[in-house]
This record gives sequence, C-alpha cells and structure tokens, in this order.
Amino acid sequence: MQRVVFLVPLLVVGSIWTHQMDPVVENNPATPMENFDFEQFAGRWYEMAVLSTCPHYMQRKKTNPVIVALDLTHVPAQRNFTMTSSTFKNGTCTETLTVYSLTSTPGRFFHHVARFGANVDSFVIHTNYDEYALMLQLSTEQPSGNKTTVVKLYGRTMSVSPPVLDQFKALIRHHEMSEDAAIMNQHKGDCFPGKQMMEETHGLTLA
Repeated sequence: MQRVVFLVPLLVVGSIWTHQMDPVVENNPATPMENFDFEQFAGRWYEMAVLSTCPHYMQRKKTNPVIVALDLTHVPAQRNFTMTSSTFKNGTCTETLTVYSLTSTPGRFFHHVARFGANVDSFVIHTNYDEYALMLQLSTEQPSGNKTTVVKLYGRTMSVSPPVLDQFKALIRHHEMSEDAAIMNQHKGDCFPGKQMMEETHGLTLA
C-alpha cells in the first residue's frame, strides 16, 4: 500500500508573521498557559480526544475515531513549525503536513486552511510537556464569518490518566460544550506506510 501525503499551505500576507505582526481573532476568549516553552512542546504527540462545535467536523470524526500521531518539528531560527499528522483513513496510512506560524504570544499558533477559507488560531491551554496537552482551536471561515471552537486532548503516549481526562472535561464545560459529545479516539495500530489497519481497537472513555 502507498503512503498518501497532503500538504496544507501556509497563508502568507505580505511576509511571514513576525514578533510584531500577529493574526487577530476578534473577542478572543483564549489565553495560552504562562511561561510556555515551545522546544519542550515539540516532538511527538497523539490526539486522544476531540470535541468541535462544527457538526460536519464531528460527523467526519465519528466515522473514523482513530488516534492521530502528531510530529512537531521546529527550526529554532524560523518563525514557523511543521506538524505531520499520521493516521488511518479507509485502511490506508495517510500523512498530512501542515505549516504553523508562531506568534509573539508563546503557546499561540496560526495556520490557514485553504479548503474552507478558514483562519485558525491554536492555543496550548495547559501542558506538562511529558504527559498531556490541552488544546483550543478557534477558526473563522471567510467570507461567511462562520466560527468554530475545537477542544483537543493530546498525550505523549496512547493513554492518559483520569485526572487529565477531568481537566479535558473541565475545559469543554468552560467553553459551554457538552462533554458527552466528545469523541475518544481509538488505537488501530501504528501508522506506517504499507501497514493495514488492525481489527482490534482500544479507546478512551470519559466515564
């Protein structure tokens, strides 16, 4: 089987974002954690759970609730980093490369999704770097102005502790979303080119 690779282009407006030039989210309700250190945050993560206010996004996730491996790579001299997402889609290992801009606010990143004309702000709400990270993504589609809120739970391994799940649920409630609707991703085997998806699955629960 062949590896499928997609490239999500970075939105460039005149030049890449600098320390003095950040994307703007009106009435931004998010604040990243204090003293965030990106170099400690870089490396491999696994997307363990997700909840979105977009019904189409949630429907797609429900049809394929698979743990996504995320590899964050950053060259210190540059103001951006790449995130390579690896997961199974229709039984095939698929990789997607996305370029994120760093902003002048540590713990806040930006990228543009051309397919939906959406500007996306990502915030690291909290992380201890070696176990978990709570993520918030706020997006605005253009020109419709439709806004979406996404809450994600990342883990350094494919398991997280009950206290971490409690923090994830608290973040969901803070943004007035229903924790019962959260999707807990399942492990269906390591995603390598040419490897088929295994039948047995293992997932998380919010209970």
